[in-house]
Amino acid sequence: MTRAPSIHDPLARAFAEGHRVAIPDLMSDASFAIDGRATPAAVLIAVTDVAHDPQVILTQRPRAMRDHPGQVAFPGGKIDPGEDAITAALREAEEELALPRDAVRVIGATDTYHTGTGFIITPVLGVVPPGLTLSPNPTEVEAWFEAPLAMLLDPTSWTTNEVFWRGANRRYLELEWQGFRIWGVTAAIIANLSRRIALEGLRDAA
Repeated sequence: MTRAPSIHDPLARAFAEGHRVAIPDLMSDASFAIDGRATPAAVLIAVTDVAHDPQVILTQRPRAMRDHPGQVAFPGGKIDPGEDAITAALREAEEELALPRDAVRVIGATDTYHTGTGFIITPVLGVVPPGLTLSPNPTEVEAWFEAPLAMLLDPTSWTTNEVFWRGANRRYLELEWQGFRIWGVTAAIIANLSRRIALEGLRDAA
């Protein structure tokens, strides 16, 4: 039996190639973090292993949460003492979605993102089998869904908006997908990743 093409190796190659040089003007909200917090956190960018149309697993946070209520997010959270970013991202994905950590083929950690609410987030890119049975923890996840990786990495998919916040204009990206609004921190992390991964190279590998 012929094995279905995997996105892992093309994605890993594109990831490594895109991180060979520094990019000085990545998106950040560090200038808006006025309360002095700098809490380390990590998120998992889980890409389903379908070469022709890989998806990214996203969650919607409960509206009662203190930080970023109701927003679309990657599974993730604070880095506990003794953990690195990869360990924390895998643990949080397991706690939030029952996504088995041993099902994730980790590619690597990408650029940190400093939020206006005082978190320094390390995104961790990994590949997971398609069709996983996920079970959201209702205290941390209101809903979960998948969005096409190619759409997320394509700059033309996004609308750029601006709002006056904490005494300055803040630029942010926004995308509507199947009734979900992807914006804010999650959109910025995706935008930064899109500058590290050449979308055309992934399309050629499909």
